[in-house]
Amino acid sequence: MDSAAPNPSAAAAAAVAAGNGVQASGAGGERSEDASKQNLAQVTSSIQKTLGLLHQLNLTVSSFNSASQLPLLQRLNALVAELDTMQKLAEGCDIQVPMEVVNLIDDGKNPDEFTRDVLNSCIAKNQITKGKTDAFKSLRKHLLEELEQAFPEDVEQYREIRASSAAEAKRLAQSQSTLPNGDVKVKAEH
Repeated sequence: MDSAAPNPSAAAAAAVAAGNGVQASGAGGERSEDASKQNLAQVTSSIQKTLGLLHQLNLTVSSFNSASQLPLLQRLNALVAELDTMQKLAEGCDIQVPMEVVNLIDDGKNPDEFTRDVLNSCIAKNQITKGKTDAFKSLRKHLLEELEQAFPEDVEQYREIRASSAAEAKRLAQSQSTLPNGDVKVKAEH
């Protein structure tokens, strides 16, 4: 069997290695990110080749007879060489896999469950934070209403100061994002 032949195990390993919780970090800009991505692609390719070699080795061992001893030794040597290559390539990869993902894979579960759980946790925390923000807005409104009844002149002065400072902040923000020719600066997305 050819080592480049499609293999479901190889595809699963490639999916785990290429995504689903794996983070590649390039600290030196785009060039190091490109190098890191290329290195990760080489490691993924090596993993796929290793899985193919393991499959071939399994076939050879399962139908072993005295005539298949030489192919068995050749496949074992090829496996050892590929594992060595994989180890050398992996040293150049800076990847971080959360232990939860590794544990899910060990348990035979889909690593996408980890991503789903993290997103659900973020949504729940976001809802809690939004509730707190809304409660503080309501408290502020209530306090202003109470203060307005007790100190109407002071509250009116506070609102004037607040409106003028908000207008000044808006004007300053607009002036900083406007180019000399009148165009507005657009922040680059990273």
